[in-house]
Amino acid sequence: MAAFLQWRRFVFFDKETVKDPSENGNNFQLPVGISACDSGRGHIVLGDILNMLKSCLRLIWFLTRSLQLSSFQAYKLRVTHLYQLKQHNILVSVGQDEPGINPLVKVWNLDKKDSGSPLCTRIFPAIPGNKPTEVSCLSVHENLNFMAIGFTDGSVVLTKGDITRDRHSKTLSLHEGNCPITGLAFRQAGKVTHLFVATLEKVQCYTLSVKEYPRIELDTHGCALRCSALTDPSQESQFIVAGDDCVYLYQPDERGPCFAFDGHKLLTHWHRGYLLLLTHNNKSPSKSDYGSTQTSPTEKHILTIYDLDNKFIAYSAAFDDVIDVLAEWGSFYVLTRDKTLYMLQEKDTQTKLEMLFKKNLFVMAINLAKSQHLDNDGLSEIFRQYGDHLYVKGDHDGAIQQYIRTIGKLEPSYVIRKFLDAQRIHNLTAYLQALHRQSLANADHTTLLLNCYTKLKDSSKLEEFIKSNESEVHFDVEIAIKVLRQAGYHSHAVFLAERHMHHEWYLKIQLEDLKNYQEALRYIGRLPFDQAESNMKRYGKILMHHVPESTTILLKRLCTDYHPSKDSTDRDSLDRPAENKANSEEFIPVFANNPRELRAFLEHMIEVDPFSPEGVYDTLLELRLQDWAHEQDPGKKKVLQEAALSLLRSDNTVFDKALVLCQMHNFKEGVLYLYEKGKLYQQIMHYHMQNEEYGKVVEACKRYGDSEVCLWEQALGYFARKEENCKAYISEVLVDPFSPEGTLAHNSTASLSVIKDYLINKLERETQQIEEDERKIRQYREETAHLRAEIQELKTCAKIFQKTKCSMCNSPLELPSVHFLCGHSFHQHCLESFAESEAECPTCTPENRKVMDMLRAQDQKRDLHDHFHRQLKCSNDGFSVIADYFGRGVFNKLTLITDPPGGKSGAGNLEAEFNRDLLINTKRNV
Repeated sequence: MAAFLQWRRFVFFDKETVKDPSENGNNFQLPVGISACDSGRGHIVLGDILNMLKSCLRLIWFLTRSLQLSSFQAYKLRVTHLYQLKQHNILVSVGQDEPGINPLVKVWNLDKKDSGSPLCTRIFPAIPGNKPTEVSCLSVHENLNFMAIGFTDGSVVLTKGDITRDRHSKTLSLHEGNCPITGLAFRQAGKVTHLFVATLEKVQCYTLSVKEYPRIELDTHGCALRCSALTDPSQESQFIVAGDDCVYLYQPDERGPCFAFDGHKLLTHWHRGYLLLLTHNNKSPSKSDYGSTQTSPTEKHILTIYDLDNKFIAYSAAFDDVIDVLAEWGSFYVLTRDKTLYMLQEKDTQTKLEMLFKKNLFVMAINLAKSQHLDNDGLSEIFRQYGDHLYVKGDHDGAIQQYIRTIGKLEPSYVIRKFLDAQRIHNLTAYLQALHRQSLANADHTTLLLNCYTKLKDSSKLEEFIKSNESEVHFDVEIAIKVLRQAGYHSHAVFLAERHMHHEWYLKIQLEDLKNYQEALRYIGRLPFDQAESNMKRYGKILMHHVPESTTILLKRLCTDYHPSKDSTDRDSLDRPAENKANSEEFIPVFANNPRELRAFLEHMIEVDPFSPEGVYDTLLELRLQDWAHEQDPGKKKVLQEAALSLLRSDNTVFDKALVLCQMHNFKEGVLYLYEKGKLYQQIMHYHMQNEEYGKVVEACKRYGDSEVCLWEQALGYFARKEENCKAYISEVLVDPFSPEGTLAHNSTASLSVIKDYLINKLERETQQIEEDERKIRQYREETAHLRAEIQELKTCAKIFQKTKCSMCNSPLELPSVHFLCGHSFHQHCLESFAESEAECPTCTPENRKVMDMLRAQDQKRDLHDHFHRQLKCSNDGFSVIADYFGRGVFNKLTLITDPPGGKSGAGNLEAEFNRDLLINTKRNV
């Protein structure tokens, strides 16, 4: 039970007497004799009672917001009850047209007119059974399907169906009893409809959506007339019953909260979260006066407005002879019997909050703001002011809780500056934690929070912060790692880096701070390929220095067919079957100070991958040459020599690099192999000459002399310059085509006997060449004479064609046919089909054209020769002229007939002259 005396009182409403705009500021006067009233749909509805003037009509009045009154005749005697629906422009009234107890119910459609008055859509008598009785209260459901009428004899009549029509509704007696009915109210919850019934002694509830209309008795005490109401849906549509001692709230199946509001209740209303109670200064002697509204002229009524949610009194004031209190146009209107109309205008929310702030009632202000649906910015400002108030009072714990509620609206620096004192570090920590939970912390906030944990030595909170679920991480992980590392919490930093896959930070801490090289290497082996490769390039040298064997093993995996370890940090990488292989050449610098591991790595690579990069082979060759150069054991040296040569023979090394390496280490076999491989025969010759290996020089000439004839001359010059006796070697290198006389003249030990055999052989060969040339001359002359005779015969004698078959299709010749002087014959149609020109033999044309093209080229070249000399003579830059002709290919050699060796060209000239004559005399067709 809520104690009424503990509730604070405020003046959240402004009282104002309504003025008549047409009476120069005088008070507005209500109609005389108001007996019933209600409000809704933008107007106040008033009904009057019978007075002494019989000619006065019983009217229903409508008061608009502009204080304009209009009326229409509703009954002849009096109007006792009015009910204005809120969702429909329908008015239900109860009154009398005849003397006696015969109340009539009328339903008015205010949207339709009948002779200027609202249309009355239904009239029926309100009589429970056959016994006439007075109507005590009235309630209508907003869906127009239910209407309940309570009577003074304790009965309730329910009209079900369309209440605006007689034909579509039916009336039944729902409740019977001995106590007068004092309150009725419909409650709709989804598809379930309830009817609350209040009497002087009981409170009951009927379920109208069930066919039998089951009833539940909620309480054994009731209320006086007009002392019940129904809250709005925001309060779960509870039924309010106001007794003299308490105010009770009811659900359809049970009694709810109770409020100890003392005083004799005259009127109860509910509007927008406010409970309005009109009480009498003096308690009534008994409940039997349920319907009495007569008051003493000297007595006053007290109107109190309660806020049940926030537990305070919003307004309380005394009025004289209140008829009713109505809510319309956003205000409360108090109607009194002296015809005065008072308006209670609610103050705006900001004004109410300022009133609460002045009294430091921040909790109440917060509750009020929430009930008024103030936006988040407004609430945040209240929380800030409340926090400032508590901070000034020294309640730092309470203040920080209010500041936490401002997160997202208030700048965090405003709060942080207040709690930077070491004595308030706990409060600052709480605020920063809340800031992170809402994901509104920046890097500075994370740094500050972690520094708070470290200053407090609160490892449990620190672990709770960094080990929260991944979905609950509300901070910058990288910043946290930096701060923890700087503070010396390396294990926490490593945990955070590993959990959130900040691989670079994890490895940096393990290697630079914890010196845990083996663990770092294990971690890299769990990473996806790309990240493992990049981290091995970054940290490979450090790892190789401290854990060379394990590092070499990981590099072998990385450069062959890498797959992360089973406990991989990236689960997706385990599902990818693609082959990952790094470039082994890029990791050679890692082994800078570890030649043994480098050798094992390189040998492994060329074994598993013969197509490894050339750099791998070059580096391995260098290592083997170093070992070969330093090895003293002949047997082992021989093995290393073969190993180095095997690399050279693999054709995977870079020629220039391999040659330089072999020369640096004086690896003779390798140098000679590479010279021979590169066809550097002169280099082989010079190598042997430098080492004075005479036999090898002669051997090189014999082996490579056919490819490079100059080797013989170089060898001869080499031996000729030697002062020692080299007659044996000179005789071996004396070969054609050069003359050794000038070369041997520089040798003091060489005599004519050294070249005797060479001269004899040379003379014999030249004699044989002369004889061969003379034989060819005679042959060419005979052939030329024969050809000239044939040409003369063709010019002077008739040609007999005896061909019987076509030279093209090899079929017997038929007329018309074509014969050529060359002896070929064709069908006319074959010649037309295959010959480009009828004047040339298609068979001989290709060969003839080649000869003609060469002749034309010689003629052009001869003409071009003269032009070249003239241009060269006239030009200032002769070199540019020569370069231009070279670019055009003018000086390219064109040979028609190759002259035989020996220099005599008589036979060649005969052949050229014959070909020219043959082509000039073009063969003609017959």
